[in-house]
Amino acid sequence: MYQINENYLKLQGSYLFSTIAKKINDYKSKNPNANVIRLGIGDVTQPIVPAIIDALHKAVDEMGTMEGFRGYGPEQGYEFLREVIAKEDYQNRGCDISADEIFVSDGAKCDVGNIQEIFGQDNIVAVCDPVYPVYVDTNVMAGRAGSYNEKIGGFDNLVYMPCSEKNGFAPEIPNKTPDIIYLCFPNNPTGMAITKPALQEWVDYANKNSSIIIYDAAYEAYITEEGIPHSIYECQGARTCAIEMHSFSKNAGFTGLRLGYTVIPKELVCNGVSLHSMWNRRHGTKYNGAPYIIQRAGEAVYSKEGKEQLQMQISYYMENARIIREGLAAEGFTVYGGVNAPYIWLKVPEKMTSWDFFDKLLNEVQIVGTPGSGFGASGEGFFRLTAFGTKENTLEALERIVRAKW
Repeated sequence: MYQINENYLKLQGSYLFSTIAKKINDYKSKNPNANVIRLGIGDVTQPIVPAIIDALHKAVDEMGTMEGFRGYGPEQGYEFLREVIAKEDYQNRGCDISADEIFVSDGAKCDVGNIQEIFGQDNIVAVCDPVYPVYVDTNVMAGRAGSYNEKIGGFDNLVYMPCSEKNGFAPEIPNKTPDIIYLCFPNNPTGMAITKPALQEWVDYANKNSSIIIYDAAYEAYITEEGIPHSIYECQGARTCAIEMHSFSKNAGFTGLRLGYTVIPKELVCNGVSLHSMWNRRHGTKYNGAPYIIQRAGEAVYSKEGKEQLQMQISYYMENARIIREGLAAEGFTVYGGVNAPYIWLKVPEKMTSWDFFDKLLNEVQIVGTPGSGFGASGEGFFRLTAFGTKENTLEALERIVRAKW
């Protein structure tokens, strides 16, 4: 008789955003005329910019000709895209990353879920708390997390690095040395960033302890402050201890197109085995690359017109973040984030849980956000609001939250 992977049974209920969607659908079924404003899931709202649309049209036309048609693409991604990524995202910032160290995929979320497959089951994994749920869930599925412990609100075998008001929502070096360390900056869900000296400490720690950092840089395009690194490879020694992942979803609105990439330097070696070669083999066997048309769209992101148009779009979202952050602060709410990331981390009123706050917003003023506890035990007492809405919805949402009776 076939067997199932029983590690899946250790997952807690449904995926966070599935739970939120169910609550919204239940509310809408009872209140079909309600004008619900969604500032929860991190999906963008602005259309794809003209430079990228032009590239898509051109690529589609190419596929209709004998000369331009393309079937299966290169396993690592087309060289035209990898070359421009290496130049624009790394070499122009002083990072020593070459095109053949970049692996193009159909999105960073897939890469985050898949990358753990090349590591052994007995590795000790450390995650920030609160944290993007995919880091934890995929390691639960792989069998590294152990059993869920109600007392700690987490899994027994994971090393949790609390990110709280006391430490400025920046993780501290854990007492127990992990093998795999997940870091995300600017951070989802807190919206907080990390300085280069602070990130260098993590790189030094990982090299000293033969650990590896899986670094999620999905929101680097939203960095506005000086001294905040856009890549972990800005730190000395990162090539020997870090894997970095990027997404085109947040900076270019590709949530519906699907495009991302992972960087694995050739210096990453474990017990004489190259992780670059391992990932290349895995990438080729379970190919999850994006189609030629989408990769041409990705190339347009780096064009002069593309960069100008996308900067306007990013500024639009960050203006929304400013409106939410300053508006709530003026009303006495304690808020964080929203400066280097499109997320506001809001402290909920006393004697309320984050899910209480969610239910009150939905049922009384028809606003949807994300409960902090859905990101981990240390997220309790906080609430994430996204700046990815429209300007009109952002202003309306702020007005509704302010006028609610707290």
